[in-house]
This record gives sequence, C-alpha cells and structure tokens, in this order.
Amino acid sequence: MERESYKTMVAALSGQIEEVFPWDLLDEMDLTDPPMLLDIRCPHEYQTARIPGSINVPRGILEMAVDYGYEETVADLVAARERRIIIICRSGNRSILACHTLQQMGYSNVASLRTGLKGWNDYEQPLIDNQGQPLDIELVDTYFTPTLLPEQLGTSPGAERDSQ
Repeated sequence: MERESYKTMVAALSGQIEEVFPWDLLDEMDLTDPPMLLDIRCPHEYQTARIPGSINVPRGILEMAVDYGYEETVADLVAARERRIIIICRSGNRSILACHTLQQMGYSNVASLRTGLKGWNDYEQPLIDNQGQPLDIELVDTYFTPTLLPEQLGTSPGAERDSQ
C-alpha cells in the first residue's frame, strides 16, 4: 500500500469540505449571529498573528477539546455543534483536515478558510498580535514566507516542497 502524504490527504478531502474565501468570511462576520472563528494553528503561531475574535485550539488537541471530560475541553466549542464555525490555519490546508475531524465528531456547520491567514492578509484584512495590537501587512507577509532548512526539502523524487 502506498503511503498517504499531507498533500494527498488534503486533496482527497478538499472537495468534501466547504471552503470560504476571506471576502465570504467578512460577510459572515457582519451577520447578526456571526460564526465562531476557530484557529487551529500551534499556540506560537496564534500568538504571532491572528484574526481578532478568534479562539485557539491547536489541531493536536482538537478531538479532546470538542468533548467533555478532558483537561483540554473547551466548553464553548463543545456546545457549538450546531453553530457555524470557520476553521482557520496558515494556508487553508490544516483547516480542511480539522473540518473533516469535526464533521466526524458531529459538527454540522463547519467550513475552512480557503487560503488561510495568508489569504486573509493578502486581502488586507486585520490581524493582531498577542497583545491585541494591529499588525502591519508587510510584516505579516514576511512571517508567512516559508523558511525551510535543506533537510526539510527531502532528497527523493517528488519530495514535498510545500511548507504547509
């Protein structure tokens, strides 16, 4: 059996998961009942740059955060199984995997932010830092530029060269 790669897993799910573009998210955020914004990046990523009003539940603890009985449980998220949730990551790939997970766990109205925070920033929408201060778009562009080490590039034919 040939192994799955990160890219093939995301590609296999992408047609099954609802994706919204940044401008769609802006429209939804203006609704009377705006969606919950769930940022599933690692805490250090979230602290560096995030959409105002988003909550951080890293993908690595997502399954426990959405169920009662764990130290990682996020009660507001457990109670949101019927609520609209937009899942956010850096580029819109991890969020596809997280949407799939939440759907398997009974969430009925989840979507992935297509293009992730990179696209949100490209659309010149506000991001804040850990102190709630607005971030400069150019500075955030630098943050989103991948910096791979040679050993991360791989040596085999077809080695993954995508940082996300």
